[in-house]
Amino acid sequence: MMDELISMEDSGSDTLIPLSPPQSAERLLDDFGIDNADSKEGSQLSVSRGDADLVENGAQTSSADSPPTKRNASSIGASRTGSATSTRAGPSGSSTTSKITGSKTSPATSKLSSSTKKAATGISAAKTSTKATLSSSSATSSPRPASPSPRPFLKSSSSAAVARRSSLGGHEISRLPGNTNGSSSASKSSASLASTSLGTRKRPTGGSVNQESSPVTPASRPSSASLGTTGKPASKEPRRASLGGLSSLAAAKQAPSRNELKNWASTTPSRSKPSTSSSTTSTRSPSVTSTPRVATPAASKTSTGTPTRGSPSPARRSSSVGAVAKNTTATKSTASSMAKSPMTPGSSANKSSPSSNGLNSARSNKLSPSLSLSRRSSGAHDSSLSKHSSVNGDRSSLSSPGAGKAHSPVIADRGPSMLTRRKSISGAESRDPRLLSLPSVDMKAGDDVRLEMRGQKLRTIDCKLVNLTPKLEFVYLRDNKLSSLEGIEILKRLKVLDLSFNEFKGTGFEALANCKALQQLYLAGNQITSLSGLPQLPNLEFLSVAQNKIKTLAMATQPRLQVLAASKNKVSTLKGFPYLPALEHLRLEENPILEVPHVEAAFILLCGPTLKKFNDRDLSIEEQDLAKLYPPSTSLCLHNGWELCGPEEAAESTLEFLSAEWSDNLPPGYRVKTAELNSPREEDPCLCSFIFEKVDDSFEDTELSMKYQWFVGGKTAMEFVPIEGAVEMYWPRHDDVGNCLKVECTLTLGETEYPPVFAVSKPVAQGTGIPRILSLEVDGDYVEGGIIKGAATVAWCGGTPSKGIVKWLRSVDDNTPVEIEGANDLEYQATLDDVNASLIFVFTPVSEEGVKGESRRIVTQTILPAPPSVNNVQIVGDATDGNVLTGYGRYFGGVEGLSKFEWLREDLESGQFKLVSRGTVDYTLGPDDVGLRMMFIYTPVNCEGKHGDPVSAISGKVQLAPPMVSQMRILGDLIEGSRVAISCSFSGGLEGPSRVQWFKTHSPQLPSDENSMEALTSSKVAKAFRIPLGAVGYYLVAKYTPVRSDGESGVPVFLISDTTVNVLPPGLNFLSITGDYCEGKTLSAQYGYIGGYEGNSEVCWFLHENENDSGMQILASVGRLEYEITKFAVNKYISFRCTPVRDDGVVGETRTTFGSEIIRPGNPKITSIRIMGTPIEGEELYLEKEYWGGEEGASRLQWYLTRPDGTQREIKGETGTSYVVRPDDIDGLLCVSCEPMRVDGVRGPLAISPVVGPVLPSLPTCESLEICGDPVEGGSLSFEATYKGGEQGVCRYQWYRLYPDGRDLKLHNNEYLDLSAEDVGCHIQLVFTPVRKDGMAGEPVGVTSDVVIDAEPEGKDLFVPECHEDVEAVPERVYFGGKEGPGEFTWYHTTSRPEGAHLPKDVKHLYNGLTYTPELADVGKYLVLRWTPVRADGVRGQPLIACSRGPVVAARPAVFNVGVREVSLGMFVGEGDYYGGYEGQSKLSWYRHAAEGYQTLIQGATSKTYVVCDDDYTAQIIFGYTPVRSDGVVGELVLSEPSATIYPELPRIQKLVISGKAIEGEILTALEVIPKGDSQQRSWEKFKKEIKYSWSRSQFEQGDADDFEAIALQRACTYKVRLEDVGYCMRCECLVSDIFGRMAEPVACVTPPVNPGLPRIDKLEVEGRGFHTSLYAVRGIYFGGREGNSTLQWFRAMAGSPDLIPISGEVGRMYEANVDDVGYRLVAVYTPIREDGVEGVPTSASTEPIQVEPEVAREVKVKLEVGKVKFEALRDRDRSPMKAQQQQVLGSLERRILNVNMKRLKVVKPASKTSFPSTEIRGTYAPPFHVEVYRNDQHRLKIVIDSENEVDLMVQSRHIRDVIVLVVRGLAQRFNSTPLNLLLKM
Repeated sequence: MMDELISMEDSGSDTLIPLSPPQSAERLLDDFGIDNADSKEGSQLSVSRGDADLVENGAQTSSADSPPTKRNASSIGASRTGSATSTRAGPSGSSTTSKITGSKTSPATSKLSSSTKKAATGISAAKTSTKATLSSSSATSSPRPASPSPRPFLKSSSSAAVARRSSLGGHEISRLPGNTNGSSSASKSSASLASTSLGTRKRPTGGSVNQESSPVTPASRPSSASLGTTGKPASKEPRRASLGGLSSLAAAKQAPSRNELKNWASTTPSRSKPSTSSSTTSTRSPSVTSTPRVATPAASKTSTGTPTRGSPSPARRSSSVGAVAKNTTATKSTASSMAKSPMTPGSSANKSSPSSNGLNSARSNKLSPSLSLSRRSSGAHDSSLSKHSSVNGDRSSLSSPGAGKAHSPVIADRGPSMLTRRKSISGAESRDPRLLSLPSVDMKAGDDVRLEMRGQKLRTIDCKLVNLTPKLEFVYLRDNKLSSLEGIEILKRLKVLDLSFNEFKGTGFEALANCKALQQLYLAGNQITSLSGLPQLPNLEFLSVAQNKIKTLAMATQPRLQVLAASKNKVSTLKGFPYLPALEHLRLEENPILEVPHVEAAFILLCGPTLKKFNDRDLSIEEQDLAKLYPPSTSLCLHNGWELCGPEEAAESTLEFLSAEWSDNLPPGYRVKTAELNSPREEDPCLCSFIFEKVDDSFEDTELSMKYQWFVGGKTAMEFVPIEGAVEMYWPRHDDVGNCLKVECTLTLGETEYPPVFAVSKPVAQGTGIPRILSLEVDGDYVEGGIIKGAATVAWCGGTPSKGIVKWLRSVDDNTPVEIEGANDLEYQATLDDVNASLIFVFTPVSEEGVKGESRRIVTQTILPAPPSVNNVQIVGDATDGNVLTGYGRYFGGVEGLSKFEWLREDLESGQFKLVSRGTVDYTLGPDDVGLRMMFIYTPVNCEGKHGDPVSAISGKVQLAPPMVSQMRILGDLIEGSRVAISCSFSGGLEGPSRVQWFKTHSPQLPSDENSMEALTSSKVAKAFRIPLGAVGYYLVAKYTPVRSDGESGVPVFLISDTTVNVLPPGLNFLSITGDYCEGKTLSAQYGYIGGYEGNSEVCWFLHENENDSGMQILASVGRLEYEITKFAVNKYISFRCTPVRDDGVVGETRTTFGSEIIRPGNPKITSIRIMGTPIEGEELYLEKEYWGGEEGASRLQWYLTRPDGTQREIKGETGTSYVVRPDDIDGLLCVSCEPMRVDGVRGPLAISPVVGPVLPSLPTCESLEICGDPVEGGSLSFEATYKGGEQGVCRYQWYRLYPDGRDLKLHNNEYLDLSAEDVGCHIQLVFTPVRKDGMAGEPVGVTSDVVIDAEPEGKDLFVPECHEDVEAVPERVYFGGKEGPGEFTWYHTTSRPEGAHLPKDVKHLYNGLTYTPELADVGKYLVLRWTPVRADGVRGQPLIACSRGPVVAARPAVFNVGVREVSLGMFVGEGDYYGGYEGQSKLSWYRHAAEGYQTLIQGATSKTYVVCDDDYTAQIIFGYTPVRSDGVVGELVLSEPSATIYPELPRIQKLVISGKAIEGEILTALEVIPKGDSQQRSWEKFKKEIKYSWSRSQFEQGDADDFEAIALQRACTYKVRLEDVGYCMRCECLVSDIFGRMAEPVACVTPPVNPGLPRIDKLEVEGRGFHTSLYAVRGIYFGGREGNSTLQWFRAMAGSPDLIPISGEVGRMYEANVDDVGYRLVAVYTPIREDGVEGVPTSASTEPIQVEPEVAREVKVKLEVGKVKFEALRDRDRSPMKAQQQQVLGSLERRILNVNMKRLKVVKPASKTSFPSTEIRGTYAPPFHVEVYRNDQHRLKIVIDSENEVDLMVQSRHIRDVIVLVVRGLAQRFNSTPLNLLLKM
C-alpha cells in the first residue's frame, strides 16, 4: 500500500514526504489544530494565513522574500507584560515549575513525540551548534481534564417545586451523585496553552540563523520546563524548528533527507494511558487577553537572502497554529513517542469527524506563511509541537492563565469525515474512536474542479478575477473581503467551500440553496451574527462558524451535519437550537452558554444519542446519566427557551413552561393539569393522558370535547410527522423503535376549536415478544341461529402478529363447560344444542414465532330459542298424473310440535288456490289436477304450541302421466288365417292411435332383444291381426306401443302367445269385387287365401245379362284380378270366380262373387278437390278441383266451418271459389263442398274438400286509433281503437306529454287523461298496444293530439291575513287558467272596510306587488288588495278584491339591522333601522371587543361615526343602539355584530414582473413592484411578514394560458426552466402576508411559451468491460427540448491518434466488439438532434484501447511463444449461392489444416484414402497479406495472401476463430513488422 504523502511546496513543485502509518498525517493535523479545509480533495491540506491568525498571540518574523518591515506571526506567546506558570509532573510525581515574564512575546510550552524528535534530529544535524533542550516525559500520562464543578440549577418557580423545597427545610440540591466540588482548581488549570510550529521547507543556502531571544534578558537561562528529569539541560535532544516561517530554519545547512523524513513520519506512536493529574494554581494576568504584536530584535535580523530558481520560497507558506497543551506526563517507555489524546468510548473511526474549534486570536493584516500537507487518511496526535529559538539557545514554556477562570483551548478548525468512505484500521488504531475519515471527494482533483483564490482581497465573486464554472467542486475564498455570494448558485457540484475570514454578516447565504452537493462549509472569522439565513443543505456534513458574533444557533435543519464548530462566539441561549439528527461533534468553547450549569446534559438532550463529543471531549458519563433523568419534552422546552433546572423539578417545570405557552390558546377558564404519555413499547398500545382543570365557571353549559392526532419523530423530540389514522391510542410499530412519539390534543368548546396542546414520549422501547390481550369482546345475536363474533385486541409486543388460538365452550346450568368441536373461528353460529346454555369465548394469542400469551375468556348471555320458522320449503316429486307429491321444509326454532300442512289446487277462473287436502305432507295427483299448479303450505308450530309464519311452495303445472298399458292378452284362435286382436287397459289420458306390431319366434319365452325376433308386420294402429302363413309353427309376439290422443307415446309392452300357430286346408276366407260399376272404371277382385302356401289358384271374370244368366267368360281377363269396364259391359252384371290351389297341388273349393250393381254409364263427378292457402285470420283461401263426367255445368259450391266443439255450419253467402278467413273462424276447420252438374242438368255426387285448419288468429293489430276530446286545460281526453288479431285481451295504452323541445314525459295508463296546466303548450300522445287474450302483444300504435291550449285565467280565491306594522303581509290565493303570468296586485288602505267587490271612495294606492309590508302611515287602517289574474300569454281575467280582517296593528319600538360599516380606512359608521312609531332621541354607544373575549365601553363615543385609534388594532368595534320612540318609550339595547378585526392597510403588490428568458435551462426571477402610496410604503416597511411564491405551468401547449397546473416544491422567487416546461407558459404567483397573519390578493405574471434550449448531450460515456468479446453501450443525458432522431456513429481510433476510422453499419446505441477492435479505442460520436430538426454540437466518448479477452489472450500468448502452431478448420468447396441452396449445409465442407509459423502460413488438404495431402495455399506475411473476419458470421474468417490467393475457412466457435486471427496477426507483427492496419485491411 502506498504511503501517505506530505506535500511541501518548493518553487512551484512539491517535495513529497511519505507518512506511515496512514493515520499519521491526520493525527499530526489534529495535534496542531490545523484547518484541513483542503483535505477533502485527498491531495493537499494547507495551513494558510487564516490559520496563523487563529492563534491568540504570536511573535512576527519577516519573510525572506518580503521587505524587512513585513512581519508574520510565527508563534504563540504570552502578553507583552504578564506571567504564566507551567507545571509538569516529574518521574516521582513531583512537579517542576517554570515562570517566564516578558514584555513582548513569550513562547509556549510544547511536547514532542518520538516521530517529531526524529524529524528534528534530521533537521538540526545540518544546523549551527545552537541547540535547544528537550524535556523528557514523565513516567505516567496525565488524565483527561476533569469537568468543572457543576453550578446550582435554576430554581423552578412552580408551586409544587416551592412546596417541595420548603418541605426539605430550605436546603436545595445543587449537586447530583457523582459530581464533586474539589476539582475546580484542577479543571481550571488543566488546559494549558501550547504554541506549535513546524518548518519542513528547504532553506536557501547561505541563510543565517535568527533565533528568538528571551523575553526577559538577551541571555536568559533555560527554564525548568526545558530540563530533563534531573533538571539538567537535555543537550542530546535535537531542537525543534519554529512554525514562525522558514526563518526558523535559516541555520540549517541542508534539509533532512527524504528517508529521514519518511522514517520520522512512519513511526507508530504508542498509546498513552491517563493518570491522575496534579492541580496547580496560577494567577491569571489581565494582559493575557490582549496581546499586541511587536517585532522582536531577532525578527529584524531575519535572513534577507533572495530565493533563486530551484530553491524554495522561504516565506511562501507557513503558519503558526495554536493547540491545546494537555497537562499530561509520559511514562519512560513512551518518552520518545508522541502522546495521544484520550479516546471517546463508543465512537467509530469511520463515522466520527473532528470538531472545528473557535479561535480567539487577533487577525494579522499581513500574509502569513503556510504549510501544505498531503494526506489521505484520518487520524490525530493529541500532542502539541512547538519550538521557539532564542539567540543563546534558551527555550521557554508558558502555562495556561487559569486562576480565576479556566481558559478554553485554542484549536484550529478541522473538516468532517465522509460517511460513505471507510478504511480498515489495524491494531490499536482500529479501536481508536477518534480516528475520523474526511470525505474523500476526489483523489485527483484537477484545475477544472478546483478554485484557489485565497488572500486576493476580493469583494465580490462575480468579477473577472473569479472564473466560476459549473464543474467546480472545491472553492477556497478565505482571507478576502467578500460579503455576498451572488453568482455562486451555479456551482451545483460544489462539495467544499471555504469562506473563512471574510466580511459576511449573516445574510446573503440564500444562494447556497442551489449547492445541494455541498459537504463542507467554512465560515470562521467573519462578522456573522445569525445563522437564520443559512438554507438547508441536504449533504452538509461539516460546518465551521467559529470566531463570529453569533448569539444563537437557530438555523434551518441540516439533516446530515456531523460536526458543528461554533467556538468563540456569543452564544448565550439554547433557544432555537436546530434539529440536527446526525450531529456527532459540537464545539462551543469560549461562549457564554458554557456558564450554564450542566450545559453538556442540555446538548445531549437537544442532539440525542448521535452526539459523541462536546468541546473536543468525550461525553461525560455523569452528564449522560443526568440527561436520562429529564422528561421527554425537555428538548422541546429547551428549544423554545426553557431554562434547565434540576431533574427532580423538571417534570413540573416543563409542564408549567408549556402551560404558559398554551395559556393564550386554551378555552377561557381552563388550564392544563396533566399532559403525558406512558412509556411506549413496540406494538404495545401507547395511551395519552390530558387533564384540563376548570378554574372558573364561564362556560358551564358548554361541553368540552377533545380529539387527538399522533406523530412520530426521530431520536430526539424535535421534529415530528403525523401518523395517518392514529387517534386516541397508537400502537408503535417496529420502525418506531428508538424514536419519540408525540400526541396533539385539540380542544373544542362549543363551536370554537382551539390550537392543540401536546405531550411527548420517551423513545419507543423494543417489545418483549410475548403477546398480551388488551381487551376481549363478544357481540352478536344471542338467539339460536344467531352469529356471535368474538374479537380480541392484542398487543403483540414485537412479535409477528398471528391469528391466535380460538375456542368456544358451552356451559349448561353452571356445569363444567364443554368444548364445541370444530368451533375454532372468531365467528360462531348458535345451534339447537346451545339453547338455554351460555357460550364461553376463549382466545390465546400466539405470535408467528410460537410465543404464547396468557389466555382470556368471556361468557355470553344465555342462548334463547328462536321463534318457530321454516325455510327451504319445497315440493318433492314429479308433478304428473297419478304420482305422489311430498311437501318438505326445514324447521327452525326449538323443538318442533304439531306443525300444519295444507295442499291447495290452482283455480284458473279466480286465479286463487283452493284447499284440497290438509294434515299430511303427501298428496296423490288425479285427473282433476292435470294442467293446474299445486301449493303446499307449511305452518311451523313448536312444542309449546307457538305458531310461526306459514311458508308455501308452488309446484309446476301437473302434467299427464306417460301413456301406459296393462292387462294385455291376445284374443282369437291361433290358426292360420284367423284374426287375433290385443285386449288391454290404457292409462295416461285418452288413448289415441296406439300402434301394434306382430313378431314370430321359436322360443316360448319372451326374448329380451327385439332384434332376435322376426317381424310379421310393421307398427300399425290396428289392434287386430290375421295370422299369416309364415307364422305357422311359431309363437306370436305382440309389441304394443301406447299412444295418447295428443300424440305422446309410452313405453312399448311385449306379449307372447301361449301356443304356436296351426295350418288350415286351402280355401278362401273372403272373395269380393271392388270398384265403381260405371263405364270407364276398373273393377278389382280380392280374395283371401288360407290353407298353407298358395299355388297357382285359378281366377277369371264373367259378364251376365241378368242375375240368372250363367254368364260369359271374359277371356282377356283370365288370370287377372282387375277388369276395366268397357262400353260393352254397360247395363250387364259382372262376376268373379276363384279356385284356390295350394303349392302342393291340392285344390280347394271354387267360389264366385257377383258385382253389387249393374254397370251404368259415367255420371258427372269431381275427381279432385282441395283448398289452397294458409288458414290464418284475414288471409284468402282458394278452391282447386277436377271435374269428370262430361261437360261441367253450374256446379254448386258451399264453404263450411267446423267449430272446436265439433259442430259444423254453413258459411252463409260463401259459394265462390275463394274465401277470406274471418275472425269468427279462429280455431275452427274449413272445408268446401262441390255438387257437380253436367250441362244437361245431370248432377253429380257432392264432393267435399279435405278440411284445413285449425284457423289461426293473425298478429294483434290496431287498425284505427283516435283521441277523443278537446285539448284544453281542464278538459279530459279519451280514445277509440279498432282491434284485429284474435280475441281481444287486455290491451295496453299509455299517455305521454310531448314538450316542444322534443322531450317526453310518461303520464299514466288510464283510459282517460285529465289535462292540467302542465300540459299547456304540449302535445298529448297515446300509445296503444293491442294484446290478444292469450297475452301476445302486437306492434304499438301511437296518435298525437293537437297542442293543449290554456283555459281562461280565473282567480278562485283571495285572502289577506291580519296585518302588523313592518310585518310583510302575504296574501293567500288560488289561480286557474293555464300557466300563470305576472298577475296584477294593487294594495290600498282605507279607513272603512269595503263592501262587496267595489273599492271605497277614500282608498289610497300604496303598492303594486304580491306582498306588502305595512308602514307607519298604514297603522289603524284597513289594507285592501286587488288582484287581476293574468295568464302567461297576457290574457287577463276578472279582478278579485280582498280586505284585511282588521286595521294594521302598530309595533313596539325596536331597532333592526344594527351594524358597523367601514366608510374609509380607520373610520366606521354605526347603522340601524328603527321601527315602532316615530323615533325620538335614541341612545348610541360604541364598545371595543378585545381578542381575549371581553369588551369595554368607549367613553365619549356617542355618535354614529367612530374613528379608530391605536388601541383598536387587533380588536373589534361594536355599535350599540337603544331605540327611543318619540313618546319616550324605550326599547331594548341592540348590539351590532363585532366588526372585522381592525388592522392597518394590507401590503399589496402593484405588479409582478418575471425577469429572465423563457428558455429551457434559464433561471426566471419574480420581482415585485410596490405601490407608491404612503400607506402602502408604511405597510411594507412596518407590517410585512413574508412573501410566498408559487410556480405553475399551463396545461396546454402554445394555447390558452389561463389554466395552470402547480409545480410541486417550487416556492422560491427563482425558477429554473426544465424540459417539461418547453412549449408551455410559466406562471408565478406571489402572495404577501403581514405580521397579523393576513394575506393580500395573489398577483401573478405569465411568461410567453418556453422555448427549448440548444440540443446537447451531457455525460456521454461508453460502457463495457473493455474486452474484444464485450458488448458496449452508449449512455448520456440529452438536453435541449424533446429529442428527435439523433444520430450515432461508431469509430475505431488508434491510441494517441486523432484519426477516426468509421465502422460501417454501426449506428446503434449498442455495439458488439470483435477481434478487429483489439488495440483500438472505440469512439462513439453522438449528434443530438431535436424533434424539430435543430442539430446540436456532436459529442464523442471513447473507451480505453480494447484488450483481448483474458482466456483468449492466455491461449494466444502460449501459441505465440511457441512460434509454430496448427489449427483444424473447414473449407467450403463451393460458396456459390445456387450451390448452397441445392445441398445440405455441411455437405460441401471439407477438412483443412492451417499451418502457421513465424515466417509463413499454409493451408493443407489432409490425405484421404484416394489422395495424398496437398497444399492449397502458401504465403508469407508480406503485404498485402491480411486476415478478415465476418461480422455476420462468428465462425468464418478469410486469409488473403494476395489478390489471387485467398481462402475462406470455418471453425467451430468464435473463440477458436479469435485465437487463429490473433495468432496469425501476432506472428505477422512480431516477426515480420506488418502494420496492424494492413492486417485489418484499413
